[in-house]
Amino acid sequence: MIDHRLTVLRTFAACGSVTAAAEALDYSPSAVSAQLRGLQADLGLRLVDKDGRGLRLTSAGRRLVEESDGLFTHWEGVRAALAADGGAEAEQLRLGGMSTATAALLAPVAVRLRAEAPGLGISIVEADPQRCFDLLLADRLDLAIVVSMQASAGAGDPRYERIALLDDPLDIMLPADHRLAGRESISLEEVGEEPWIAARPGTPYRALFIAAFTAAGTTPRVAHEVAEWDTEATLIEKGLGIGLVPRLARISSDYRVVRVPVAGPAAPHRRVVAAIRRGARERPLIARTVDALREQTRDGLGYR
Repeated sequence: MIDHRLTVLRTFAACGSVTAAAEALDYSPSAVSAQLRGLQADLGLRLVDKDGRGLRLTSAGRRLVEESDGLFTHWEGVRAALAADGGAEAEQLRLGGMSTATAALLAPVAVRLRAEAPGLGISIVEADPQRCFDLLLADRLDLAIVVSMQASAGAGDPRYERIALLDDPLDIMLPADHRLAGRESISLEEVGEEPWIAARPGTPYRALFIAAFTAAGTTPRVAHEVAEWDTEATLIEKGLGIGLVPRLARISSDYRVVRVPVAGPAAPHRRVVAAIRRGARERPLIARTVDALREQTRDGLGYR
């Protein structure tokens, strides 16, 4: 088995600080520092140096992290081969994902898998994509549901495999008494001058929001910035603006809002993927989880 201290080093490298690595690993900062000291002592190499009040990787530390990618991928493949040959599989499945995926995908899939294997323990962590990838690297998640965007966390990272699940359209959310609320679809050009409610700059959803309007050839006027779909629905209900919301996002019927599909062939959507550590896909439990996610996407949510 791989020395777990190497996982600690890799997590420290990904998170950028002892404190962040400790949070991802569920260790104390002092325990992370002790593991790093122990690893470099056993290897006879200086892997980290002091950097102000923190630590930074040395060139040897960076080289070890880079060269270990293949080792961890190979180990995941070995685990998968042993399990496929009848070896004991893990009795605990650790899942993570963004809020919309947790409610619409992970919760029903967890129920399905537990019904099939009553002895299987399942834990779910709601987290943003960057934290999901940190937890995958720290071996605290087996699979995470994230939004795939070119600039998003984990994009193009060879340590992870991303498995497409669905393309989730973005709908326009309007006050129930809006002049266009009864339409079957609305083009972004028709509502380009409206006050918009969007996520803050620098977030994946803000990037997706801007990309949608760029494709439509118009520039939105962002009047409000929010972090939660419920907050967005509240502002829209009060007539303070309109917004884009993923179809997976569940909005309570208590809000006096309507959702209308975006018209046109370039209607915006977000690609939702399952992320796993590279090499883990052939593990029977992971493969069954991916199948269950696809079944839920198709049968439970009606995505094709």
